[in-house]
Amino acid sequence: MVQQVLYRALVSTKWLAESIRSGHLGPGLRVLDASWYSPGTRQARKEYQERHVPGASFFDIEECRDTSSPYEMMLPSEAFFGDYVGRLGISNDTHVVVYDGDDLGSFYAPRIWWMFRVFGHRTVSVLNGGFRNWLKEGHPVTSEPSRPEPALFKATLNRSLLKTYEQVMENMESKRFQLVDSRAQGRYLGIDPEPDAVGLGSGHIRGSLNMPFMDFLTQDGFEKSPEELRAMFQAKKVDLAQPLIATCRKGVTACHIALAAYLCGKPDVAVYDGSWSEWFRRAPPETRVSQGKGGKA
Repeated sequence: MVQQVLYRALVSTKWLAESIRSGHLGPGLRVLDASWYSPGTRQARKEYQERHVPGASFFDIEECRDTSSPYEMMLPSEAFFGDYVGRLGISNDTHVVVYDGDDLGSFYAPRIWWMFRVFGHRTVSVLNGGFRNWLKEGHPVTSEPSRPEPALFKATLNRSLLKTYEQVMENMESKRFQLVDSRAQGRYLGIDPEPDAVGLGSGHIRGSLNMPFMDFLTQDGFEKSPEELRAMFQAKKVDLAQPLIATCRKGVTACHIALAAYLCGKPDVAVYDGSWSEWFRRAPPETRVSQGKGGKA
């Protein structure tokens, strides 16, 4: 089997700072701030307007999604995504670097990384350490709005990186894919509530394993080494040589599993876009497991 050469999923703060200093920002290199915070906490767009990486544009996950869906954060259409990122100056030839301002170091950036990949874009990276470490290391920031020249981006959906409710339901019988849930253990087990959720109980899809996404990051907010990540998958008996579906609540932190596996040389992890938000509302009770009230979510 020919070993696939993978594009670098992470870039360092030092590399990005040097690229900006050298004048490389432009049609060939674009930076996106993909921050999002729970309502009533921080205001992502306001914080972006106050300070961001020089030249960065704001990627609004609330805008770039399927707003007609009853489920949270579902992918938009190919045409919508292509038009949206094209207006941010991104073409099919652009290297895209994504970061967010979360205190963990990374939260929503891997979702945007995965969105670009699922829409056929290979040259996309997450800023390792995020805005938290960009600030900590003293790199420049600005409040200057970015006005990139619009570009043409043709999105082509890569269905192999995306799973639907029907496909995950079929997998309940076939068990062709391993299923890994990235939520915190309490929510996975059903003993802690889903935050900011109305009518959404906690628990997990029957047969799924739990790997909380925070565990992929160091205390300083950087991605753990491939060696550490491999050991984590092995400890959970997740076989990276076999097919894998990542899930969470709304298809966001599941992308941390896809990123961690990618860093271990596995680029084909599929994300269940509807995740628990959809499964809880559509799936038969016997496919939902909870240690909370009654044993079924």
